[in-house]
Amino acid sequence: MEIIISDTLTVNEIQAEFQSHFPFLKLEFYLKEHEAGEGNSNLTKVDSKKSLGEIRTKHNDGELSIHGNQKVSTLESNFHDVYGLNVQVFRKNGELWLQTTVTDEWTLSEQNSTAMEHAK
Repeated sequence: MEIIISDTLTVNEIQAEFQSHFPFLKLEFYLKEHEAGEGNSNLTKVDSKKSLGEIRTKHNDGELSIHGNQKVSTLESNFHDVYGLNVQVFRKNGELWLQTTVTDEWTLSEQNSTAMEHAK
């Protein structure tokens, strides 16, 4: 899948597009970058109604390629390095959403499949 990144898109639009392909995962956007293996604080979570132009540090427009065999860490790095966006992937675990900090080296498909198994 390709997500077009531009300043006029809202966080919610990116989240919806991502979740349409990975229904047991979600993206959250943050004001600050997190360290490898660490999570983000809810205190820095971005309101999903904000536009990307309001929250990012690099105003490059373009297509972000996202595919199932991509590692979570790679996806998060691409958002940050190319577009100046701080994102964290979450995986559904029953009724909870878990930050994938410990499993950032798993692929998006592995994350989604694991969450689907826990939903049954």
